[in-house]
Amino acid sequence: MSTHTQSMLTVADLELMPDDFNRYELMEGEIVVSRSPGLPHQDVLVNLLNILVNHLAEHPEGKAYLTPGVIFDNFNSVIPDIAFVGRSRREEIASGKHITGTPELMIEVVSPGTANARRDRVVKRQVYGKHGVQEYWIVDPQKRCVEIYRLSENSLELFVRLSGVKEVTSSLFPGLVIPLFRIFGDIAEQ
Repeated sequence: MSTHTQSMLTVADLELMPDDFNRYELMEGEIVVSRSPGLPHQDVLVNLLNILVNHLAEHPEGKAYLTPGVIFDNFNSVIPDIAFVGRSRREEIASGKHITGTPELMIEVVSPGTANARRDRVVKRQVYGKHGVQEYWIVDPQKRCVEIYRLSENSLELFVRLSGVKEVTSSLFPGLVIPLFRIFGDIAEQ
């Protein structure tokens, strides 16, 4: 009886992927491919990034990065929509071509489709929790809601789900209050 074992891919394998406008990520040694996000996704992403950049200009607690490569280890390299690295760790993990270590915050804007939602809500949440991301925001333009997960042991657990006229706050950004309408604004229908 023979058994077939598939070897796990590494960050070195990921670097060999073609430059074809797809996004290639590595999670637990498996390649995950996604296409460029649509305009509603990008509208929300730009709104969020502007809010964070403006806040950080006045309160330099760290830096927010748009779609950075984040390398956790040899088998996990992802491209979150936004990653935040605090000032005290920035030189240590964000001074090269990619972030090599664990950001304090990761933000994903969910693209339409069951596979996209599962990847953000299950797979990435597990990988991010395993590697010690303190806070994870899942922003859903279709439902116009934000889910905030916080680290508990090695797992990211749902802290709060916000919709309607609620506001996003985080201990990572003291004094920042983000009304949801500023995140979702006038996004186009998906």
